[in-house]
Amino acid sequence: MIPAEKIIVALDTNDADKLQSLFHALKGEKIWVKIGMEVFFAFGPDVIFMAKDLGFKIFLDLKLHDIPNTVSQGLKSLSRLNVDMMNIHAAGGKEMMLKSYDALSSLQNRPLLIAVTQLTSTTQEQMNLEQRIPGKIEESVLHFAKLAHECKLDGVVSSPLEVKAIKNLLGKKFLTVTPGIRPAGKDLNDQKRVTTPKEALDLGTDYMVIGRPITGAADPKAALHEILKGK
Repeated sequence: MIPAEKIIVALDTNDADKLQSLFHALKGEKIWVKIGMEVFFAFGPDVIFMAKDLGFKIFLDLKLHDIPNTVSQGLKSLSRLNVDMMNIHAAGGKEMMLKSYDALSSLQNRPLLIAVTQLTSTTQEQMNLEQRIPGKIEESVLHFAKLAHECKLDGVVSSPLEVKAIKNLLGKKFLTVTPGIRPAGKDLNDQKRVTTPKEALDLGTDYMVIGRPITGAADPKAALHEILKGK
């Protein structure tokens, strides 16, 4: 069995009826929900208030990446929403990550702050040719994870394939949040570096971000429960 507390359901929709349907279907489950760009830009802070009223823990996934002052001030503003987790891009550099941590460090109920390493839609070829970063994906992920750890962040976003190496390098308490989770037999969509939920759990991930296998199902609650069974 997979603990429900490890599942973060990605509510990626700009359709108000679809959003309400998902909230209704998942109400009462001890899961997190991910509020990403699509849903946050469509509905604004109201979507967070709705999710909080239903008792969900919230991962606000806006992947901030800008000059250090802009990101740190943006995080201060977003912190007023009282979400449980936020993220920034590790590629923004150490100064940006340090200022981001400082912006939240004095809060009484500080949200977890994690850094995006390499997106799970990125292949090694894309990283080498388009980002002009040589070497293997795992090397880049570990480099960014080490920088985030040095900047006192709580963890990183990576694919589940890099979790074991991250934990070996930085310790079990350094969190890994992993998109790229697909139950066996499901469409990969735009994900490239993926595992099943059971494989991700065995690799040691802390949180699994799962979207379309749940939100695109005819019965999202039933789809979630199949995943919780380790399917």
